[in-house]
Amino acid sequence: MWDLSEELEAKAREVVDAGFHVHRELGPGLLERVYEAALVHELTSRHLSVQRQVQVPLHYKGIPLEDTLRLDLLVDGAIILEVKAVEAILAVHKAQLLSYLRLSGRRLGLLMNFNVPTFKDGIRRLVI
Repeated sequence: MWDLSEELEAKAREVVDAGFHVHRELGPGLLERVYEAALVHELTSRHLSVQRQVQVPLHYKGIPLEDTLRLDLLVDGAIILEVKAVEAILAVHKAQLLSYLRLSGRRLGLLMNFNVPTFKDGIRRLVI
């Protein structure tokens, strides 16, 4: 159940590498929207499809809700990328991404916190 296709794994590696390049170029301390915009540029330059601020309809007991989820980035229609610029990744950030995965029907999510000295310390990968 936890296995992902080789193609999806390769895309995930490409997304992480793109995040690394953005962090190396910009460094920590900026606003999330700056990193998000830079990631869009970096990912599209790698020929990946990227949608920004994707709205996902919500239903409760079969009834559509007025509010929607808003995914930071959706890469190739399969990988949810949640961008953060916070002091530390908290359990609530992981729970948020897990909910986004479950409610959107996606299996792979990456939580990237750019407000860290070393980028690898800011990455969390979640699979459902």
